This record gives sequence, C-alpha cells and structure tokens, in this order.
Amino acid sequence: MQSDYALPGATRPHAQATAQVTADDHLVRAIARGDKRAMQVLFARHNVRVYRFIARLVGDGATAEDLVSEVFLDVWRKADKFEGRSQVSTWLLAIARFKALSQLRSRSTDQLDDEVAQAIEDPADNPHEVMEKKDRSALMRKCLMELSLAHREVLDLVYYHEKSMEEVAVILQIPEATVRTRMFYARKRMAELLKENGIEHAY
Repeated sequence: MQSDYALPGATRPHAQATAQVTADDHLVRAIARGDKRAMQVLFARHNVRVYRFIARLVGDGATAEDLVSEVFLDVWRKADKFEGRSQVSTWLLAIARFKALSQLRSRSTDQLDDEVAQAIEDPADNPHEVMEKKDRSALMRKCLMELSLAHREVLDLVYYHEKSMEEVAVILQIPEATVRTRMFYARKRMAELLKENGIEHAY
C-alpha cells in the first residue's frame, strides 16, 4: 500500500457524508449480530485509511498491515460495545492509534531511532530514491515523519482524515484545547520543514 500526503481536495457533499456515516452505523450493528458480510464491507471501506494512519505512526508497512488486522479483529469482537457517540471512522482510528502506540512502546528506543533514521535518510548512491525525494509528495512525507509523534498524528487526522478538532480530541483522548495547541505548533513546524526543503506551503 502507498501513502499520499498531499492535502485532500474539496470535501464531499454533506448529504453523501451523512449517508456514509449512517451506513457505517448500520454495518457495525450488523457486525454485532455476527454478520460477516457487513464486516467485509466495513473493512473494504476503511482499511486503507486505517493502514495509512498506522503506517505514518509506526513507520513500517509490514507492521502496519499486522495492526490493521488487529484493529478489525477488535471491531468484530467489540462491535456490540459501540455506542454511536462518535462516527464509526473516529472509533476505528481511536482503536488504530491505541494499537500503534502499544507497538511503539514495545520497541526499544535505539531500534525506533534507527528505523526513523532509515526512513528519512537520503542515500546519494541511489538515483531512484534521489529522484523520488525530489517529488513534492515524497518531500511532504519526509517532513511529516520528522515531526514529533504528537504533532504528526494531529496533522494526519485533520488534513488526511478530515477530522474536526472535537473528533481528534476523542481519538487522542485529550482536551480539545490541547488539540488546538498541538495543531498550532505542528503547522508551524511543518511549514518550517517544508520551507527548508524548498516547498512553500501555508499550514
């Protein structure tokens, strides 16, 4: 799977978004009754975004794929506990974040530092990677990975997943005011990193 860090375009019409939210709610209720087809539909609808969210947190595609499986296994087991206080997509991302952070905590600091370094290094002897790094989206991915985890996840949820500040607060389990503060500093730092890499972007 591949990630795309370019900011999303215009948001979908409100009616369409509302219809999907309603459909997701119905799917979760069906899953709670043991409906495997509903589980397949929910997975098909959300697995890519869940994967990309986890991959950006853990920095490893193979690990992210394993964690996606764990996320949807939790959904299958705990669908009856979903109370509908938030969107299904928000609930899924909250589960995904818990899985990702648990995985990160299980790694040693040295191992994590090595993996992050490998993810952002610029090997001069590999023409393909050098060309890729010149690509705008590749540079944005590189800059995003240089942010702290707290700042990276806030930007990811707001810009890629189009979550509101209130929804981000639910996912991260922090006050909305804290989300806004993190967002302010994350945007500022991201803009600095992009400028250093030759990209002028208003964050």
